[in-house]
Formats: sequence, C-alpha cells, structure tokens
Amino acid sequence: MRGIKIIFWTLWRVWFYILMAIPILVMFPFLVLSILTESGYPYFFKMARIWAKCILFGMGFYYKIDKNQELESHKSYMIVANHTSMADIMLMLATIKNPFVFVGKKELSKIPLFGFFYKRTCILVDRSCSKSKMEVFNRAQKRINQGLSICIFPEGGVPDDESVLLDSFKDGAFRLAIDHEIPIVPITFADNKKRFSYKFFSGSPGLMRVKIHSHVETLGKTGLDRKEIREEVREIIYAQLIAFNSIKNYK
Repeated sequence: MRGIKIIFWTLWRVWFYILMAIPILVMFPFLVLSILTESGYPYFFKMARIWAKCILFGMGFYYKIDKNQELESHKSYMIVANHTSMADIMLMLATIKNPFVFVGKKELSKIPLFGFFYKRTCILVDRSCSKSKMEVFNRAQKRINQGLSICIFPEGGVPDDESVLLDSFKDGAFRLAIDHEIPIVPITFADNKKRFSYKFFSGSPGLMRVKIHSHVETLGKTGLDRKEIREEVREIIYAQLIAFNSIKNYK
C-alpha cells in the first residue's frame, strides 16, 4: 500500500508542474503582450487567475471561501495570509478578484516558464540582501501608487518545521500598509499544508477552506503602531487556524 501511495504522489507532483505549464503555453502570446507595459498588468492578472483555477481544478482541489468583508474595486489593499504550500499562490489568485502584485522569494524565478513571468510581474526579494529589501519597498510603493494591491506572506517563507502552525510575522507588509494608509486584509488558508505541502510524498485532492477576515484599518496610524497591528493580524489568522483545526471528522 505504501508503494502505491509513493507512485501516486510522484505522478501527482509531476502532474502539478505539467499543469503549471499547459495554461501558460496556451496563453503565451497574450501573456507576453500583457507584460510589455505596466498598464497591461490588469489583463495579465485576469489570465493569471485563469491559470491558477486550471491548476487547482486539475489537481483535484476545490475551495470554499467565507468572507467577513468584501474588497472594494479600484481600491488598494495589503493582503496577507499564512504560508504553507506552493498552492498558496494559486489559491490566493483564485480568491482575490482585485488586481494585486505578489512580493515573493527570488528562488521561484528559477522554475522554467513560470519563472519567466514571475520575475517580470512580481516583486522579488532576496532575504539575504538588505539592498534587495529596500528595492522591494520602492517597487511596492510604485505599485500601490498605480492603484494595485500588494500580497505578502508575512512569515517570510514556509517554516522548515511543519509542526509550526503559524510562524512569527515580519514587519514589511505592515510598514507598507501604514505608510500608504491602506487597509490590511488578513486571510487564513486552512488546508493547504494538508493538501499540498512542500514535503514531496504527501498531500491529496480535496477541499481548501479560505477565510477572508474583516479588514484592519491603518488610517491615522504611525510606525509606532506597527508592532501592535502586526500582532493583531497574526492573532486573527492564528485564532482562525485553531478554529479550523478544532472541527471534528474533517478529511
């Protein structure tokens, strides 16, 4: 039985990368055209959402979104969520309709085909370089000024220890939100670690639950409030993870 599971997991993981490539190849000319100018980004974003939904559906994932508050169109937000899986990218794109830009780790730009568009549309950060972090702030500010939202996973990466429910949050997302006085949208992904963690021989098709929480306002806040807001947002997501995990007989 263990051998059958290993074969399934291997084929399933390979299928994930094939699914990443197929929609990109189909839409390639239109994707390239959409990234030639910054004004084309909303069109790129619409195609990215199609790409994400194709992958989720093709992997056997389906999602259920519970919203405490809607996002207004043509308004910028700082979107933050817990981070446990590469599928977080796809699920975030499927969840949020407002065009946003990811702040993500530089290493993902090495993935063939996907990386070509990733490094041209996302804000890449090299966490070992302090200069890179400053460039992230400058690029994020430019995108916010263009009316786009920003999405950051504030844990700064996926914890190596999978027993960690929610790692500590870094300051970047909250500093940007306060500087630009844009609302913070906390989002909790309940099942991504269970469905598709970074551990190769793991995961299964099934439900991915999403909770979009009430927005945390930053209007009138200053840098002195950053730590308090950061911990408030972390507690919102952490409490929801506890609530999700307390549901019995969930598979």
